[in-house]
Amino acid sequence: MAAAEHDRSPVRAVDSLVTACGRKITVHGLRLSPAGRPIRRIALDVGRDQGGEPGVWAALTTDEARDLAHLLLAQADLTEPGTAPGSSVQPGAQV
Repeated sequence: MAAAEHDRSPVRAVDSLVTACGRKITVHGLRLSPAGRPIRRIALDVGRDQGGEPGVWAALTTDEARDLAHLLLAQADLTEPGTAPGSSVQPGAQV
């Protein structure tokens, strides 16, 4: 297999955020160019926590990235203060 060429888009301020618990979450395009089979993914990198514990990352297809965005927005809607009574998310519940 040929060596993969990594081509990342430059990270801009809007490509990442730092959570209340101190983890930096970065989203960027990832392109791998193995011989004859280019691969494009959206990379999601959840960095180290405040204690220095390693983070995690995932490489998502465009459809997976859209599905994740939909799930995040649905949970945000359910968790938003002022949502209708009875529509709050119970611990461990999934949408």
